[in-house]
Amino acid sequence: MSVRVGNGYDVHELVPERALILCGTPVPYEKGLLGHSDADVAAHALMDALLGAAGLGDIGRHFPDSDEKYRGADSMKLLAEVRDMLAEASEDGRVDINNVDITIIAQAPRLSPYIEQMKTNTADVLGIPLTRVNIKATTEEGLGFTGRGEGIAAMATCAIEGRFK
Repeated sequence: MSVRVGNGYDVHELVPERALILCGTPVPYEKGLLGHSDADVAAHALMDALLGAAGLGDIGRHFPDSDEKYRGADSMKLLAEVRDMLAEASEDGRVDINNVDITIIAQAPRLSPYIEQMKTNTADVLGIPLTRVNIKATTEEGLGFTGRGEGIAAMATCAIEGRFK
């Protein structure tokens, strides 16, 4: 068995008339994230971290925004597909996701009331205990595009263990 670490980063613009969804959790806000899918920036960063840890590229390779079948896609369903890709990439079909850690960078809205649901959704999709999922949010003190409320960014790190081909 080998332990592998991956990281991911994603950013989406905030725009009116879109839903704001983070780790499958609807967050009430006057703006949402613009993207080809549901633009769940936190789930996207996590997918890239998991794919990277397994040496499987990135989400653009597997779920390109040029493919109409992903228009409006539920990113948590795509996360489930990534989970399955990890198993397929291992020699014995087993991969242990040791932990995932996500940081969401947003000036607004306040995300702390939604963090526990985000953690639950993520753990459920990945099939891991809640104790292996950490999600936190931070602001950038008014600096940069996230600080000005123009978008939301997310970073994710994960550790996985398995026998890979």
